[in-house]
Amino acid sequence: MESHTGAGAHREPVFATGAAGSGGIWQGRNLIEAWHWLEGGASLPTQTMAFYTALSATLLAGSEIELVKASDDLGIRGILPLCRDRKPFARWRMVGAREVFEPIDALCLDDRGREAIARQIADQARPVTFDRVPQDSAFIPRMQAAMQGRGLVRLRAAQGCPFIALDERWQEPEAQYNAGRRSDFRRAMRRASDLGEVTFTVLSPRRDQFDALFDEAIAVELRSWKKEAGTAIAADRAKEMFFRDFLRSAACDGILRLAFMRIDGRAVAMQIALEWHGRFWLFKIGFDEDYARCSPGTLLMLHTIGWAASEGLTSYEMLGNVEPWIAEFWTTECHPCVCLRTYPANLAGLVALAVDGVGGVAGKLRHLARRIINA
Repeated sequence: MESHTGAGAHREPVFATGAAGSGGIWQGRNLIEAWHWLEGGASLPTQTMAFYTALSATLLAGSEIELVKASDDLGIRGILPLCRDRKPFARWRMVGAREVFEPIDALCLDDRGREAIARQIADQARPVTFDRVPQDSAFIPRMQAAMQGRGLVRLRAAQGCPFIALDERWQEPEAQYNAGRRSDFRRAMRRASDLGEVTFTVLSPRRDQFDALFDEAIAVELRSWKKEAGTAIAADRAKEMFFRDFLRSAACDGILRLAFMRIDGRAVAMQIALEWHGRFWLFKIGFDEDYARCSPGTLLMLHTIGWAASEGLTSYEMLGNVEPWIAEFWTTECHPCVCLRTYPANLAGLVALAVDGVGGVAGKLRHLARRIINA
């Protein structure tokens, strides 16, 4: 609840609480306008309102969500949605990091907003987990400072996000790799051409075109190893609903990019991406196992890297994790990420600390216990 102490007075940051899927915490014209305005300074597409609202109605349906807001007389300066299970010692965590395994960060106008949100999180009773935050996030030192005197903070390395910094040289991406890789590309293209006419397209579908193209893309993914692994979008109804909602919104905004490689008209590889803030953000890839011999996923990746460079985009963001095949074939550059966990000086913090088995846990438990006793 916001507190008011008179006309023109400073308004303290607030928690707005609601059950995921209810839509309650997302309503309000001022919040919607403020969120969209703050997105202008966002560093990740996972900070957008479209991302969070799609998650709350699908993969987080039934979870508890709290929207941490920092506001003053000029309006909302920061937003951070948190979620948790409905269990006695469940922790708050950033929305989306575990559901779709992408990096997340607080969305703030400035350090004042970050500090206000960090204080709120430090003041509440439950531990909080920030699974995958960019290492250079300005929110991390604010969170560490806010927890001083209130409990412990643990910071450890998390999976980074691979990327390629683009310039005009990447308009011919083959030339950026060694002779062996260039030979691999040519061999794959010859094999594909032996099977039929090869075409590549990068599409920006309108809303009325979205569902048919999205269905085609996830059907390609189902014809890969991802179906057996259970990681294909269409293998999980809630995940499919999330991506459909989120990407339909992106199509309406004109930032969705669906890329296909086709052989004689049949889609044999696909990519789902956003063109957002001058970068190409790759969310999903897939290829038809029946065409594995001609490496359609590799050929499509090569094409979209060149396409992104030709469009003047500054980087090719692969999101996901730094996997061996990415480092071996495409890039060794990555944005490092960290996992930040808070342990408040109370029983919930003690339980979380014990569960995590933090190094030197006995001493840390005694330290927290003394704080609780002396509180």
